[in-house]
Amino acid sequence: MSKIKVKQIKSGIKKPQNQKRTLEALGLHKIGQVVEHEATPSILGMVNKVKHLVSTEEA
Repeated sequence: MSKIKVKQIKSGIKKPQNQKRTLEALGLHKIGQVVEHEATPSILGMVNKVKHLVSTEEA
Protein backbone atom coordinates (compact mmCIF):
# COMPACT_ATOMS: atom_id res chain seq x y z
CA MET A 1 0.00 0.00 0.00
CA SER A 2 1.03 3.58 -0.49
CA LYS A 3 1.70 5.87 2.43
CA ILE A 4 0.28 9.31 3.09
CA LYS A 5 1.55 12.13 5.29
CA VAL A 6 -1.11 13.90 7.31
CA LYS A 7 -0.34 17.34 8.77
CA GLN A 8 -2.59 19.18 11.21
CA ILE A 9 -3.09 22.75 10.00
CA LYS A 10 -5.97 23.93 12.23
CA SER A 11 -6.92 23.45 15.86
CA GLY A 12 -9.56 21.01 17.06
CA ILE A 13 -10.77 23.48 19.71
CA LYS A 14 -14.50 24.29 19.42
CA LYS A 15 -15.00 21.35 17.06
CA PRO A 16 -17.41 18.43 17.69
CA GLN A 17 -16.16 15.65 19.97
CA ASN A 18 -16.09 13.09 17.13
CA GLN A 19 -13.66 15.30 15.14
CA LYS A 20 -11.41 15.73 18.19
CA ARG A 21 -11.36 11.95 18.66
CA THR A 22 -10.58 11.44 14.98
CA LEU A 23 -7.55 13.76 15.23
CA GLU A 24 -6.44 11.83 18.31
CA ALA A 25 -6.91 8.49 16.54
CA LEU A 26 -4.73 9.75 13.68
CA GLY A 27 -2.02 10.58 16.23
CA LEU A 28 -2.28 14.36 15.86
CA HIS A 29 -1.96 16.55 18.97
CA LYS A 30 -0.46 19.88 17.84
CA ILE A 31 -0.77 22.21 14.88
CA GLY A 32 2.09 21.54 12.47
CA GLN A 33 2.55 17.93 13.58
CA VAL A 34 3.02 15.41 10.75
CA VAL A 35 2.24 11.69 10.94
CA GLU A 36 2.61 9.00 8.31
CA HIS A 37 0.00 6.27 7.75
CA GLU A 38 -0.76 3.52 5.25
CA ALA A 39 -3.45 4.67 2.79
CA THR A 40 -6.09 2.17 3.94
CA PRO A 41 -9.81 2.84 3.50
CA SER A 42 -10.25 3.39 7.25
CA ILE A 43 -7.43 5.96 7.44
CA LEU A 44 -8.68 7.74 4.31
CA GLY A 45 -12.16 7.89 5.85
CA MET A 46 -10.78 9.46 9.03
CA VAL A 47 -8.81 12.00 6.99
CA ASN A 48 -11.94 12.82 4.99
CA LYS A 49 -13.87 13.45 8.21
CA VAL A 50 -11.38 16.13 9.35
CA LYS A 51 -10.25 17.36 5.93
CA HIS A 52 -10.85 20.98 6.98
CA LEU A 53 -8.31 20.57 9.82
CA VAL A 54 -5.53 18.65 8.03
CA SER A 55 -3.56 18.58 4.81
CA THR A 56 -2.34 15.41 3.10
CA GLU A 57 0.33 14.42 0.63
CA GLU A 58 1.76 11.22 -0.80
CA ALA A 59 4.80 9.92 1.06
